Amino acid sequence: MEKNEILVNYGEKIDDMAYALAEAANLADLIGPRERRIGLKPNLVVPRPAEEGATTHPEIARGLIRYLQKNGFRNILILEGSWVGARTEDAFPRCGYTALASDLGVELLDTKTDKAHSYDCKGMEIEICDSAMAVDFMINLPVMKGHCQTLLTCALKNNKGIMPDREKRRFHTLGLDKPIAHLNTKVKNDFILVDGICGDLDFEEGGNPVYSGKLYAARDPVLCDAWTATQMGYRVEEIPYIGLAEKLGVGCADPAKAVIREISPPLPGKAPVPSGKVRQFTSYIKEDRSCSACYANLIFALSRLERAELNRLKEKVCIGQGFQDKPGKLGVGRCTASFSASLKGCPPAGADIITFLREN
Repeated sequence: MEKNEILVNYGEKIDDMAYALAEAANLADLIGPRERRIGLKPNLVVPRPAEEGATTHPEIARGLIRYLQKNGFRNILILEGSWVGARTEDAFPRCGYTALASDLGVELLDTKTDKAHSYDCKGMEIEICDSAMAVDFMINLPVMKGHCQTLLTCALKNNKGIMPDREKRRFHTLGLDKPIAHLNTKVKNDFILVDGICGDLDFEEGGNPVYSGKLYAARDPVLCDAWTATQMGYRVEEIPYIGLAEKLGVGCADPAKAVIREISPPLPGKAPVPSGKVRQFTSYIKEDRSCSACYANLIFALSRLERAELNRLKEKVCIGQGFQDKPGKLGVGRCTASFSASLKGCPPAGADIITFLREN
């Protein structure tokens, strides 16, 4: 797998999807010697099940560990520290990781109990947990989701979980963006596998999941987050830590330079049943057998529009395979190609949908 590639997999059996991505990326070759210590860093910010949109599905870790063990890797560690105010020791069992670690015989470490040392992160001193710095190869398992302060959280921000709580508190006093960028100049981001199954629309702690039904892998955390931003309807410049990380040499912040390789197509007819805040946007949509990824990006886009912009829409936005070869006025995705106003893409990015709706 090249540094500028993003591999995307759609499906329903999450552990098999993760296994297939590891195979497609030739992960074993990226890791190297079988005795290397491998860390898996999920997002378990709060003790809530992954279906609520906040935490990493344990099936992702299960699929990866199956792949690693089949390829001869045995020195595997799952490590995480929940946010300040939540206990990782509650999150591990609630999120399914205690049973997972027991079943597969891997270590499970609460970084809140770990020692930490200060490192020079290109001009900013930051404390990082010893266990994270001791691994030879780190696999970052973030959730693609919104955040009430930084708008987006994915690969770069997920590394806050390998710092002590006192450092997490300091990050907030510094405004998050700058310290997140500097942190990633030192921590390891050797392989990233993003949980894009049903991340929350707005909040890090979940509650408004948007079902996308995909996982994707990357090696460049900056490019990963830049591409994720466009899928969720943001311009990269709206997420300051992405550009700051690029300036510090962490990676590339231009999503146009990402080479997207789908190893399976989106599942047809798998549009989600909207829940929570997501329901308010369904009145603007006319859906007929849409794929989950396309539908999710439309929901993300509608959520970014101002109420006045939504009210100016003259037509419902059509989406789904039921509109193929049919006439219509306003549609997104290649299934609406015969419409008078249609946005290409399978699926189109959320940022492109926003521009399209504003122009039509």
